[in-house]
Amino acid sequence: MPEQSQTEIFDLGDFQLSTGFILSNAKLAYKTHGKLNAAKDNAILFPHFLGGAPEALEIYIGEDRPLDPRKYFIILPGLLGNGVSSSPSNTAAPFDRGAFPQTHIADDVIAQHRLVTEKFGIDELYLVLGWSVGALQTYEWAVRFPHMVKRAASIAGAPKPSPWTLLWLRTAIEEPILADPAWNNGFYTDPQAVQAGLRRQAHVMALTLPPLGFYREGEEVWRTIGFASMDDFVSRFWEAFMLPQDPNNLVNQSRKTRAADPSAGGDLSAALSRIKAQMFVVAFTGDRMFPPEECKRDAERIPNAKYWEVNSIGGHLTTFSLTEQDRQAMDDVLRQVLTA
Repeated sequence: MPEQSQTEIFDLGDFQLSTGFILSNAKLAYKTHGKLNAAKDNAILFPHFLGGAPEALEIYIGEDRPLDPRKYFIILPGLLGNGVSSSPSNTAAPFDRGAFPQTHIADDVIAQHRLVTEKFGIDELYLVLGWSVGALQTYEWAVRFPHMVKRAASIAGAPKPSPWTLLWLRTAIEEPILADPAWNNGFYTDPQAVQAGLRRQAHVMALTLPPLGFYREGEEVWRTIGFASMDDFVSRFWEAFMLPQDPNNLVNQSRKTRAADPSAGGDLSAALSRIKAQMFVVAFTGDRMFPPEECKRDAERIPNAKYWEVNSIGGHLTTFSLTEQDRQAMDDVLRQVLTA
């Protein structure tokens, strides 16, 4: 693990959202590691996944790791709606709680662009990368600011969610919360009052995100990573991840994910064809969220994109590096992306 950096706040002022609202005194949270060099050509932007936070990505940063802070200046921006950047949970009326306006992935990328250019004076990013919702942001960056992104890596991700992923977001993330009697249209007084919905959410995620082999009798991967039983894994990994979350923040993040589209409702193939970055599209075997065959199709629509498939134990969970094999797979992916 790298030395912990402090979360910082970039003031966006009155920030206009793509949904037609203006967020007054909007904030973008971020963390950095390393130093920006004099040429300002060593910057890496690494946005996070749904339900995550900048610090969740710090497991990949460290000396003698691919993301080495002695070599690179690594920026970890926080999603709008993540609880530290402007979010339903921390915004005053009239946009508090259930009244917080919907944000889009495009809004996150525009805010990040302002951070990168206004705060740091960077006009080219050595790499933009991310997985899952981080990959959606990566595609938005590569399409929206093609001349600014030198390299881009989508890892276990896509430019926009597939129909299966759209259904999963609604079923696994939104419906358990909205069906909780304490939800009250987002105007609950205590996030933990919605804990029943958050637990159901965790259980659906435990069922749908790991590959089937994760639970197979005689091959129980959960046992090799320190859990005493399948129920122990569900409680201490999935429930522990979801219960601290604010339900409104999760719903906002889910809906922005469902709306993600770098073509803004236009021709996606045409939008992807405008990417000028060296694009890397990486898929994991067993990933039902972003299956390899769909990732390969995305890569084929991008000029000179490089696609490869990684054999993994965790499928979509590979990016959590729960096993040593998956940790090594992630380091190998990052090393190839940075040196290609």
